[in-house]
Amino acid sequence: MAKVAFIGLGVMGFPMAGHLKQKGGHDVTVYNRTSAKADEWVAKFGGKAAATPAEAARDAEFVFTCVGNDDDLRSVTLGETGVLSGMKAGAILIDNTTASAEVARELEAAAQEKGIGFIDAPVSGGQAGAEGGVLTVMCGGDEENFEKARPVIDGYARMVGLMGPVGSGQLTKMMNQICIAGVVQGLAEAVHFGKQAGLDIEKVIEVISKGAAGSWQMENRYKTMNAGKYDFGFAVDWMRKDLDIVLTEARRNGSRLPVTALVDQFYGDVQQMGGKRWDTSSLLARLDKK
Repeated sequence: MAKVAFIGLGVMGFPMAGHLKQKGGHDVTVYNRTSAKADEWVAKFGGKAAATPAEAARDAEFVFTCVGNDDDLRSVTLGETGVLSGMKAGAILIDNTTASAEVARELEAAAQEKGIGFIDAPVSGGQAGAEGGVLTVMCGGDEENFEKARPVIDGYARMVGLMGPVGSGQLTKMMNQICIAGVVQGLAEAVHFGKQAGLDIEKVIEVISKGAAGSWQMENRYKTMNAGKYDFGFAVDWMRKDLDIVLTEARRNGSRLPVTALVDQFYGDVQQMGGKRWDTSSLLARLDKK
């Protein structure tokens, strides 16, 4: 059992922190900007809630953050009330936010000044993966820190890998989102084409999902896509935030991502349709729009 702090109790962080408490058996203190959410977490899982990130992190061996973006991350880690002001030397900060590689390196430098380890550890698997404790975790950091943190991270993960130095976890997550963007657009076009051709989509997917066209998106999203249901899952707003990070990094490192840039524009169209909180599979709604 370890003394753990978890900062950020959104749709991902809430169940992830819960797994650390129940499955991992750790002593968990949580912080959330909206204190009612922290109180709800304590009522469900036990543990304690703190008034500030620094207070939550005090005496913790491992501190996890899972917030919205780079600026949110800086707000809960830096400054007088940030976790780094409350953490002890030798502790490890693990960031599960999908953020930029740049902010990961920034936080590593700030942590090192205090003798604190840092791992950028974005996750993939969505809300369902978080609730099931079966997320894929892509880590960047020092191998020694990774080996210390891995048994704790295992509490909410199915796969945990060290990708390289700090920033590598975020870069790996960017690759993950590039792949998803292309696959979902391809699936949306295929389903749209099949419907226009008068095919039975259920029968078609049953066959092609067992061949080279098969994917997680096909297996898990085609039924809801075919039914025009999108009020669940990983929101379009969040995907656009992630793709903005991807495209910014691509401009920095000279990568050419024409399909990713185009799909990002398509998600902008979905937002204009009122689908900001629809699942990312709602790219089909754009094609089916009359």
